Amino acid sequence: MSHVTRRELLLAGALCAVPAANAGAGTGTQAAEAAAGGAASWAELCGLSAFELSQRIRAKQVSCAEVMTAHLRQIERYNPNVNAIVSLQDGDALLTAARERDAQLARGEYLGWMHGFPHAVKDLAPTRGIRTSYGSPLLDGIPNYDAIFVERLRRNGAILIGKTNAPEMGFGSQSYNPVFGTTLNAYDQSRCAGGSSGGAAVALALRMVPVADGSDMMGSLRNPAAFNNVFGFRPSWGRVPSGDGELFLHTLSCDGPMGRSVRDVAMLLSVMAGPDARVPLAIEQPGEMFAGNLERTFRGTRLAWLGDLGGHLPMQAGVLELCQQSFAAFEALGCQIESAQPEFSPERLWSSWLTLRHALSASGLAEFYRDPAKRSRLKPEIQWEVAGGLKLSALQLAQASTDRSEWYRAVEKLFTRFDFLLLPSAQVFPFDARVHWPREIQGRNMDTYHRWMEVVIGPSLAGLPAMSVPVGFGPAGVPMGMQLIGAQHADLAVLQLAHAYEQAAPWTRTQLPALLRS
Repeated sequence: MSHVTRRELLLAGALCAVPAANAGAGTGTQAAEAAAGGAASWAELCGLSAFELSQRIRAKQVSCAEVMTAHLRQIERYNPNVNAIVSLQDGDALLTAARERDAQLARGEYLGWMHGFPHAVKDLAPTRGIRTSYGSPLLDGIPNYDAIFVERLRRNGAILIGKTNAPEMGFGSQSYNPVFGTTLNAYDQSRCAGGSSGGAAVALALRMVPVADGSDMMGSLRNPAAFNNVFGFRPSWGRVPSGDGELFLHTLSCDGPMGRSVRDVAMLLSVMAGPDARVPLAIEQPGEMFAGNLERTFRGTRLAWLGDLGGHLPMQAGVLELCQQSFAAFEALGCQIESAQPEFSPERLWSSWLTLRHALSASGLAEFYRDPAKRSRLKPEIQWEVAGGLKLSALQLAQASTDRSEWYRAVEKLFTRFDFLLLPSAQVFPFDARVHWPREIQGRNMDTYHRWMEVVIGPSLAGLPAMSVPVGFGPAGVPMGMQLIGAQHADLAVLQLAHAYEQAAPWTRTQLPALLRS
């Protein structure tokens, strides 16, 4: 297998150098490297699960300063290869913050599960005092407020070290943008990381952060998780409240957790989730419900394998086969798997998706589009989305919402026969990082920049919880994942099934990226 080097990508214009702001970690890392006990010690700390790391911090078996030093050293070593973390904060300032967390522990002040955790927020969420670019020079700046879930991370003791890279304004499942460039796959640096939570998934896989947050409209927590052999969970819509912008119509995108283990994902969700008076449609259940034991028996549990939706979805060779090979792990748990299809036209589902996505894109970006100078700074795919939205009528939008409602009813009917649904997390394996999006799959042309991601729209439109779990590696040695989809608000049940599956198929623990083995 041929590999494209990072230098070749730089020369090709596909990857921009990490800004000078990222250099700030060097001084702090070097100043405190002795505290981390050398290379073996920092590698060991970064290799712990977030759950184990949190326990050691609380028991004072490791200091927050040691944890910060270890992760800054990990970033210093691996981030130049992949460009996953951007806007990295000054190392000395981060170590000062970590020492304050240690002082709080010494005073008996424990802030929560993330006490002392180095954390990088996805660069589509505002972070007070920390650069937030949205991958666009039109939006690049320093906010004076935090997203709701970021407020919760800080209150729980996390130390924000920077951001994780994402596509321009989150459009597309390939994490490149004109501000920071391209994020490369953790397992093969010639290939893409997926998106839009691509930087988050790669930072996780390379142990540069203990856990990661992301957001998901069209698979943005699921596709990059699959591409980088980690877990990505799109929770039920309203589980993690978002108070930005319009509060009632924008029900496609949501924030959620990623981790190297299901327990880590559940614990981060316990911090992110819960009601907020600023968000009228937020789910009222508290986040603490996800911090408990995930053990559960699944004997007799019924799983529906939706596959390629009866031949509707083109799939790269090997994707379906890897997913089907994972069935043995579920059957060992006592699950029963049966092929099934929803009673709903896939073409009607796609039409509803296109209309609603066009409308939401135009509602937020029409001002930029109408200004020729600003429009020229939007990538063509964004211009196409906004132009489509500006042509819509109110009746077309209402029909798309009606179709979405009928889709929900069709899925709800499936759940009268099955407990969970199974779908691939992606239709292709990670592709060339110099390619913006696949133009064809198995000889079938992709008529839009996101048609190759169609497999993820069903849970998004229905607002259902969906977890991408690793299922192994394809012929080229790159990862793939499968979606475990639960019924309305069955987030805990999805996490429990994923946890049980993980014990039988521990891909994240047994198959490390080659970079970590070098």
